[in-house]
Amino acid sequence: MLDIKYIRDNHAIVKDAIKNKKVNLDLDSLISVDERRRDLIQKSETVRSEQKKTQDRERGTALKAEFKLLETQLTELENEFAELMLKVPNIPTEDTPIGMGETENVISKTVGEPTKFKFKAKDHWELAQLHDLIDKERAAKIAGSRFAYLKGDLVKLQFAIIQFTMNLLTDQNVISEIIESNKLKISDKPFVAVLPPFLIRTDAYKASARLNGTEVTYKLDGDDLWLNASAEHSLCPMYMNETLDEAKLPIRYIGYSTAFRREAGTYGKDMEGILRMHQFDKLEMETFSVKEDGFQEHLLLVAAQEYMMQKLEIPYHVLLKCTAEIGTPNARGVDIEAWLPGQNAYRETHTADYMTDFQARRLQTKVKRSAGEVELVHTNDATAFAIGRIMIAIMENFQQEDGSIKIPKALHKYTGFAEIKNK
Repeated sequence: MLDIKYIRDNHAIVKDAIKNKKVNLDLDSLISVDERRRDLIQKSETVRSEQKKTQDRERGTALKAEFKLLETQLTELENEFAELMLKVPNIPTEDTPIGMGETENVISKTVGEPTKFKFKAKDHWELAQLHDLIDKERAAKIAGSRFAYLKGDLVKLQFAIIQFTMNLLTDQNVISEIIESNKLKISDKPFVAVLPPFLIRTDAYKASARLNGTEVTYKLDGDDLWLNASAEHSLCPMYMNETLDEAKLPIRYIGYSTAFRREAGTYGKDMEGILRMHQFDKLEMETFSVKEDGFQEHLLLVAAQEYMMQKLEIPYHVLLKCTAEIGTPNARGVDIEAWLPGQNAYRETHTADYMTDFQARRLQTKVKRSAGEVELVHTNDATAFAIGRIMIAIMENFQQEDGSIKIPKALHKYTGFAEIKNK
């Protein structure tokens, strides 16, 4: 969330952010509630002070009753104020395009040419059926639609991608290479591998600014727990209500988890195969830094995404997302979309979100600086790989005319084979 003092002092900027992010919030109502809240705080403090000083019993009783009434009114206003504050979006960076939908995202870079074949390209679902790699029919018997059994070489490919990612991002030499080639001025500290919880309590999830409600996220009946919708959702609250030592920053994590999403409203070709599932696996990067390094961390995460895509030799382009597409907590958002020959289109495989101190204010994650002052950390998260989607990209881009699928060279030592052959 934003600082209320910032909101008061930058009314026009915040109002523009609300408009440009298509947030349903009347900022004037929030300001009015804040003014009434501050007025009640002042009145209650005055009454409490007088109550302590008075020697008159009758006057003391009256003041006690008045204070109790003010306290009740203040509690109601504080609750209203807190709910309104949670709706205030982060302020977009100056380079974020102003736009009302995905058609106004801006392509900032294209790497590689869309893969061309001398034959009619198959989509991943056709390839999977050819090699018996995905069984959705039997999964539907067990769990319903949009679940799948992954089988055989596809499972080995998934674990190869996991090991490939973990080995690269936990290698300081690789991080140094990425930093140097992108001319970043930032620590070359490697990422630490993490297996986070799959379940998150409501208070932590809400504080993370990532809880989208039951229309998107699964909640466990009878428990104050939600199923993780992405690994960073349980990574970012790790230091909730903690103050970190500056010497420990940046903290960089690469987390792996299964994610669960309702994905309501999906239809058409997205229902085929494993492009859009209720259950899928993701590798996510999360970083905590001091404020002056926050944007550089964001650039590092995007650079790391590109580095790994290039290692896998998958054509892609980079999108700078517009204001309406980056989400409430984000100051800047970048997507990478891989070329999928089976769909003859670029489709999203990665996202990178820069939150400034917006998320940390809700989580109360702070850092004690070397000079002694305490301030909020800056947080970043980004996809390392949405594993199902990157396997789709590999299958479709590396398919051969006979239906076999080559494996990117960078993965050979992890898969133990160079292609998925026809049986």
